[in-house]
Amino acid sequence: MKKKVELFVPCCIDQLYPQTAFNTIKVLEHLGVEVHYNPEQTCCGQTAFKNGYWDEAKEIGEKFLRDFSSGLPVVCPSASCVAYIKNYYHKLFFNTGWHLEYRKLRENIYELTDFIVNVLRVNEVGGEFPHKVTYHSACSALREYGLVEEPRILLKNVKGLELVEMEKADQCCGFGGMFSMTFESVSVAMTAQKLSNALATEAEYVVSTEATCLANMDAYVKKQGLPIKCLHIADVLAAGL
Repeated sequence: MKKKVELFVPCCIDQLYPQTAFNTIKVLEHLGVEVHYNPEQTCCGQTAFKNGYWDEAKEIGEKFLRDFSSGLPVVCPSASCVAYIKNYYHKLFFNTGWHLEYRKLRENIYELTDFIVNVLRVNEVGGEFPHKVTYHSACSALREYGLVEEPRILLKNVKGLELVEMEKADQCCGFGGMFSMTFESVSVAMTAQKLSNALATEAEYVVSTEATCLANMDAYVKKQGLPIKCLHIADVLAAGL
């Protein structure tokens, strides 16, 4: 019997990298998962919450809980969004009518690579990507979600892929949500350092679970004409399937 899941597509992927969403579906279906997509879904509310707009975040959060109330596991190609839901929704919904719904969802929502490795118990998806890559551990994925080995396990088992660790792989890329706009000069300096470390590996691609980090680094890469590309891990895992 196929495992069924709901797919949550974060705003950045929906608006900037829709192919990553399709590749997430491609990977999951390749692994025998039946994927359901609710077209009414929008945002989890992370940006509003972290900028102090808690009333608006609560309204968005209530819609999110309604949109994902089927009881199926929810899979998302972004540890940042999932970590926000797991770690901060309780601040919005404690002692409210939505608290129980939040607690149910909290135990049933997963970042993509975590779901593949720890729920499906799969270490090798079966794709092929004959390139040298380095992995960026995004701040939210590492420190708020606790994602460390899962992406690396899957990357190491992609046929033809050579994974090379960059120095300070857990160092921030300079995005940090509104940080990149509020402290632009500091953000750019951090991005430059991150990509300098990535380039030192001679990798062709810097890969991450976070589309926002990738968008930030990709903007710098294109502006400076650097010989490296930025790619979401779902796109890597789907290659060659």
